[in-house]
Amino acid sequence: MLDLFSEIWSTLRQNKLRTTLTGFAVSWGIIIIIVLIGTGNGLMNALMNNANDTVQNIIAVYPGVSSKPYNGIKEGARMRFNERDIAFSDQFSEKIDRAFGSLEFSDTISYGKEALSSEVFGVDPMIKDSWRVRIVTGRFINQSDLKDNSKHIVIDDDAASQLLGDDKDYSKLLGKYINVGNIPFKVVGINEAEEQSWGHDSYIPYTTARTMRTEGAWLNRITLEFHDLQTKEANEEFENAYKRAMNTFHGFDPEDTRTTYMRNYYIGNQQMSKAMRIMRLALWILGFLTLLSGIVGVSNIMLITVKERIHEFGIRKALGAKPISIMKLIVVESVIITAFFGYIGMVVGMAADYFLDKTIGSHPMDMGIMQLYVFKNIGVGFDVALEATLLLIVAGTIAGIIPAWKGAKVRPIEALRAEK
Repeated sequence: MLDLFSEIWSTLRQNKLRTTLTGFAVSWGIIIIIVLIGTGNGLMNALMNNANDTVQNIIAVYPGVSSKPYNGIKEGARMRFNERDIAFSDQFSEKIDRAFGSLEFSDTISYGKEALSSEVFGVDPMIKDSWRVRIVTGRFINQSDLKDNSKHIVIDDDAASQLLGDDKDYSKLLGKYINVGNIPFKVVGINEAEEQSWGHDSYIPYTTARTMRTEGAWLNRITLEFHDLQTKEANEEFENAYKRAMNTFHGFDPEDTRTTYMRNYYIGNQQMSKAMRIMRLALWILGFLTLLSGIVGVSNIMLITVKERIHEFGIRKALGAKPISIMKLIVVESVIITAFFGYIGMVVGMAADYFLDKTIGSHPMDMGIMQLYVFKNIGVGFDVALEATLLLIVAGTIAGIIPAWKGAKVRPIEALRAEK
């Protein structure tokens, strides 16, 4: 085996330029496939970043307007949600685990001379888990706040820092009073701001928000947590049944589909996951096609090598060398080229992913009213990079088989007559 490697090394050293150019094609192919998959992962991570802020098995129900007159109700009449609609959802208890509403309005929150605009949510404490509100200090709204109509508020850390004059130590605001409009609220908790939020979000007790709403205590949204709806068809059937029942409950046409709008996070995440699987497959195919160009280069080089050494192979066979030994010589040479330069390509590709992650993957784009990640956590796992490299080595082995077979089946007489 040592003699075999010594002979291959001697051959490669005699053709340095050709070996280097072939190796570059192989390395470039593996670099491209790792960078493609890494940036693809970064793009998909950015897309999933916002979806992961919400529990998957929930449906958000929003009021709409009627699209047709029905039983004295005119076209364009707005549906109004109230607390009775939360209790109404109990009739779907075989699918709905719990239902809760929220009151939402925009207002100015201020502290001292600092002020900013915020979306204010009057909520039930259960929303914390469903909306995945991450408390970084203090606490969230609790049942005592609801019962006492307390003027307690939870704001995001970005808003807290701005209210403190861009002080990064937002915990200083905990326990202080800030104004929502002209009404003072005590800050009892600070949550982590959503990276893709269009603004600031603040949370107060639902019962307190109800007393502040001058236009009426109408719910802006009803959140349903459900179970046993695993397929798209089951979700659509449930949504249609819920809409018909809600329309009947409010006196609208049962078949009017515009009176309520439902955002199903479970179906949305399923569709996104499917799109991501297709995207990941497309990236692998594109990367493999790029890799294939390097493999074709290896195969062509090995064919040239066989042609140049045809006289040598003839002498070997005349001296009793078996075809399998000649095939082994050529295939091993092909594998060494692809393995060595493939490993270099893997290291460079992972380094490129690391560089891209630290430059464009770790910093969101500031769009004024929001920060948006285009790429997030760019890179591939070592296992994926190793799989791509092993795929390259297997392909390199296959690339050497055809030239090896051509060299092994040459007849000694014809080979000896060939030009040196």
